Amino acid sequence: AVVSTQSGHYGRDLGKGEFEIKRKPEHGGDVSYSTFEELKEAYRTEQIYPLDLKTAVATYINQLLGPIVKEFQSKELKKLSSQAYPVANTKGGKTAEPERPVDISRIDIRVGKIVNIEPHPDADSLYVEKIDVGEAEPRTVISGLRKFVPQDKLDGALVAVVCNLKPANMRGIKSQGMLLCASDKDHTTVEVLIVPEGSKPGERITSDMFTDPPDSQLNPKKKIFEKVQTDLTTNAGLEVTYKGELLRTSAGPLVAPSLVNAAIR
Repeated sequence: AVVSTQSGHYGRDLGKGEFEIKRKPEHGGDVSYSTFEELKEAYRTEQIYPLDLKTAVATYINQLLGPIVKEFQSKELKKLSSQAYPVANTKGGKTAEPERPVDISRIDIRVGKIVNIEPHPDADSLYVEKIDVGEAEPRTVISGLRKFVPQDKLDGALVAVVCNLKPANMRGIKSQGMLLCASDKDHTTVEVLIVPEGSKPGERITSDMFTDPPDSQLNPKKKIFEKVQTDLTTNAGLEVTYKGELLRTSAGPLVAPSLVNAAIR
């Protein structure tokens, strides 16, 4: 520690109270100074030493920072700090990214074209569809639409497909996506959403206000799709919206055939 001899940078009065240096008796005992000149003179004449000053200054700094440190123990500031300075992932050795806000941008919804459709061999309510979503091979998607939509209405149709759900076995066949449909409250009427003509298989469906890249795969434990789903609905014009914003492709908005203010499932 060094005490500057340029006292012009400081006032003669050290402020309220005195500058106190606590020491063990064998090291000279406690001393205090009310002015900078007194402190400087004690240092010059070796009544106090660099370690004395370092210890005293550290004590005062800790007293000043104490209330600030306590404030940062609140849940809100701890959360803010963890987002600003993510901790390392101990398993992979990589830096963990902060959790993104839950909104429609996290869902990978694409235009799909049904290239083949058959009844599920082991379930009366299910179809097994092969859907082109712009990848090398069509995806297998299981949908529970046999009681609501005739098979010939779906064959060759453009549809909206959620592509980043975790694949799931449905009566012995693995489903790699989900068709988005409009449904009434009683789930007695279900309609496949109409994708505008001119849309291309694989094209992303989203809102102009939510354009961030989607998750590669949604974590089912975090219920991200379920949370987003609560804000998906049709408006008075049958258009599909998320928080009032239209869901669309480059060719136009998605619409439901007839259900107004319907949930999207």
